[in-house]
Amino acid sequence: MTERIEITRDIAASPEAVYAAISDVTRMGEWSEECHTCTWHDGFDGPVVGATFDGHNRNGDKEWTTQGKVVEAEPGRSFVFECSMMDFHFSTWGYRIEPTDGGSRVTEWTDNLLPAEFHDFAKETSGIDDREARNRQTMSGTLEHLAAAVEA
Repeated sequence: MTERIEITRDIAASPEAVYAAISDVTRMGEWSEECHTCTWHDGFDGPVVGATFDGHNRNGDKEWTTQGKVVEAEPGRSFVFECSMMDFHFSTWGYRIEPTDGGSRVTEWTDNLLPAEFHDFAKETSGIDDREARNRQTMSGTLEHLAAAVEA
């Protein structure tokens, strides 16, 4: 079952500046509360469709790595990637960027594609029992930290 979560924030920076920051996955640790480091796979050094990367995540003493694949990269408009673990696509994450009079309206969204029967495995891996609540919390934090970085 797919569960979509969306969080929106107005940011006082151009859509191009927001896109440049959010699509540079090597900077994800600057704003994400869970993903502390991302590294592009060999042959990739930027946000193009098909580019792949590793996302290194942490929650307390739990650490895990996911593989990301860019599926949409429209400068100044949108950045979307799929997350997999052990070749299993379990979520899609995206950022929609719209111009406003004061800069940009940024919507971070995620589709949780993890079947219920994998809940225990996911909890054991991440230490997170309520993924929806955790995502809402961390997404708000991500947009807050992103705004602080690009508005500076």
